[in-house]
Amino acid sequence: MTITWYGQSCFRLEAKEGSVLIDPFSKEIGLKPPRIKDDVILVTHQHHDHNAIEDANPEAFIIQNPGEYENHGIAIRGIQSFHDNKEGTERGLNTIYVLKAEDLNICHLGDLGHVLTDKQVEDIGDVDILMIPVGGTYTIDAKTAVEVINQIEPKIVIPMHYKIGDMKVPLDGPEKFVKELGLTPEKVEKYKIQKKSLPAEEIKLVMFQL
Repeated sequence: MTITWYGQSCFRLEAKEGSVLIDPFSKEIGLKPPRIKDDVILVTHQHHDHNAIEDANPEAFIIQNPGEYENHGIAIRGIQSFHDNKEGTERGLNTIYVLKAEDLNICHLGDLGHVLTDKQVEDIGDVDILMIPVGGTYTIDAKTAVEVINQIEPKIVIPMHYKIGDMKVPLDGPEKFVKELGLTPEKVEKYKIQKKSLPAEEIKLVMFQL
């Protein structure tokens, strides 16, 4: 599988089964959005930096809510959570997605705003690759992100939703998170991963260079 990050919470997963795009954003946030060409598109919540799907292929399979889905042989589970730590009263709902492709379990937390409940941890299950927001302001911050990582116990952590370049969203950069987690990141432009090359014991931190 090849994973590409475009900034914010937007990732493209290119697997043998098909291509998945998560949380495409509007150019209004100051970053260049990806061209949408994918079989499956996931939207974690309805904010313009996560739901720019106007240019999607009419045949694309678009998921915007919790539930269980399958398309192109990719199993997808959407789990309801909140965009804040006040049960959604400030910023509404957020969908966590767990995908299975190429025998890898991938969890994208969207704009999670709180520590997970025991039920959410159970619903998420075993995770090989975790995409987690770390920039604070609108989501969990660096310290809470480490708490959530300890709840999920993934093999690989990919931070997202933090300040980069000319982005017009007021977020922290990734430095606090890297310090809080205490791991030296592997820096990549694209990330290629197979089940057999997952780390056996220690958590691995992967960060994208844009």
